[in-house]
Amino acid sequence: MRTPVDTAVEVVEWARDGRFAEIAALFAPPLRAVLTAGALQAAWLAETAGIGPVTEVGEPSHEPLRPDLIRVSIPVTCERGQFTAVMSVDPAGLLNGLRLAPPASDPWAPPPYADPDAFEEHDVTVGSGALAVPGTVTVPRGNGPWPAVVLLSGGGPFDRDATIGPNKPLKDLAWGLAGRGVAVLRHDKVTFTHAAQVAAADDFTMTREYVPHAVAAVRLLQNEPGVDSDRVFVAGHSMGGKVAPRVAETEPSIAGAVILAGDAEPMHQAAVRVARHLAALDPGPHSDAAVAQLLRQAATVETALSPSTPREELPFGLPASYWLDLRSYDPVATAAALDKPLLILQGGRDYQVTVEHDLPLWRAGLTARQNVTIQIHEADDHLFFPGTAPSTPAGYLAAQHVDAAVVRNVAAWLGGAASL
Repeated sequence: MRTPVDTAVEVVEWARDGRFAEIAALFAPPLRAVLTAGALQAAWLAETAGIGPVTEVGEPSHEPLRPDLIRVSIPVTCERGQFTAVMSVDPAGLLNGLRLAPPASDPWAPPPYADPDAFEEHDVTVGSGALAVPGTVTVPRGNGPWPAVVLLSGGGPFDRDATIGPNKPLKDLAWGLAGRGVAVLRHDKVTFTHAAQVAAADDFTMTREYVPHAVAAVRLLQNEPGVDSDRVFVAGHSMGGKVAPRVAETEPSIAGAVILAGDAEPMHQAAVRVARHLAALDPGPHSDAAVAQLLRQAATVETALSPSTPREELPFGLPASYWLDLRSYDPVATAAALDKPLLILQGGRDYQVTVEHDLPLWRAGLTARQNVTIQIHEADDHLFFPGTAPSTPAGYLAAQHVDAAVVRNVAAWLGGAASL
């Protein structure tokens, strides 16, 4: 008799062999509504593009999610890296959930610049109703009132720490800032806490992904004891940085914004550029197929997008509503219209959001602004991890921490931004 574990192992083997239509035939209705064979193929090829073809399918582990659902995790080894295929399988052998996650790793360790004795933490609930999410407030010990900041992670279903492999860049940032006199609130994304509910929504947008919880977090932090309610900022990384100006536009009480590797180039164009970059690192038919599919999907966003465009014709399986919202949003123009101080940080080794493609757009659009500070950290990658070698996806999975210079600079800017 076949077990859910047997099914999960077969799914990974089929994906390795390119048999994505056969995998899609195992989708239960909830998953079928949000994921197609084409979207699964694109995700799989994107995951393996930078680390090479699969060389080993490891031993699965499993645990019950509820009486009728088993979660199976399978380590997958490629030529130059690893990841974990995580599936939810029911007794009938149907897939109710499927995602590709970083490999299992050693526990996170605090960065050397963080002093846990310098602050206190407590959990909070951000937002209300069915889509409320958990979060953590980190407050310096001693007498305030402290400047404060809400952290927003990048695109994808991230937890409050932006966990990737053994690394927690937003936790690094929160602990580092709190030790330097800045209160911090970070929260799980709605796409992490309520993944199934969000995935089933055909009207989901970037704005709905970020803005309601960001605004709720700002207001919560403004009422936190020891916080200076007039100096609560928002700081976003990657897509969180892209949306930060919209958050500040929505909530006028926000004192200013920090944009960490925030993309200014249209997302569908950037996706093709990044896919080509990764394909050059690992040339071959699988990489060519990933780029070709993404090119077709990006062209649909550019020229043929409508509210009824099917997900499978669009990048990353996101609904048409998401791409329509993105296409109508200009983060640079929104930032330029804000009467608030801005800090923009960019990593010199970043291949996703780059000094060449994105930073010139921020510079050009904000030329007339007086209270804008731009800093380039030449040694840093997209996650602001310092290094010397060219950045790759596999590099994000080595245990490391956010650059101490980034923490120092953000803390100093937040402490003095009110006078800008």
